[in-house]
Amino acid sequence: MTAFTVVTRDTPAGPVLELAGDLDSATAPLALQSVEALTPRPGQQVVVDLTELRFCDSSGISALIATHNLAHAADAGIALAGVPRHLTRTLALVGLGGFFVTHPTAAQAQAAWADPPGE
Repeated sequence: MTAFTVVTRDTPAGPVLELAGDLDSATAPLALQSVEALTPRPGQQVVVDLTELRFCDSSGISALIATHNLAHAADAGIALAGVPRHLTRTLALVGLGGFFVTHPTAAQAQAAWADPPGE
């Protein structure tokens, strides 16, 4: 089992939530607590950096959906960054393949939000 950590940082573009380790039924409550503490402003983007995520079960997917819902309730965007291959496959299997905007890194997610296509 890999220890689970959550690091939150505020940026001008919006909050970044870094999740590392195993996101499962034992750790999802900590992730949800961190999500509920986020305060994105309208027009910002919440980035969930999953670069160091080693495992994610259905409880973890529920936490990601809760993050999506929180962002949209605040009129903010949301993007996942550094999504591991195993999670990409799982999201596709459960019908959430196109539910989240994804980027290779948190920096690229923030840059894409700051510079939308066509502008």
